[in-house]
Amino acid sequence: MSLAASSPILPSREARTELPKALKRFRAEGSASEPLIFGSHRKAEAVVIPFELYTALLPAIEELEIADLVRERSSAGSSVPLSDLADQLGLDAADYR
Repeated sequence: MSLAASSPILPSREARTELPKALKRFRAEGSASEPLIFGSHRKAEAVVIPFELYTALLPAIEELEIADLVRERSSAGSSVPLSDLADQLGLDAADYR
């Protein structure tokens, strides 16, 4: 399924009227169903997809979020090992296992 190539971008008003048809399609075709893409001035701004597809995509979405967080933290500068931080605070890591 190629989302951008095969699905028209509907204006928001038209998407409202197409939503019941999309839900019927989702029930019949499951995760292989074409999404409902809409936005202002036919510029894609939102997508409605079958819930089955959404749940299948969640692990990949979470991986992307984690990767963004890692990049953000990596660019923040040097890090301090947790054991060093515990020592600086006068904590014994063995007490928290």
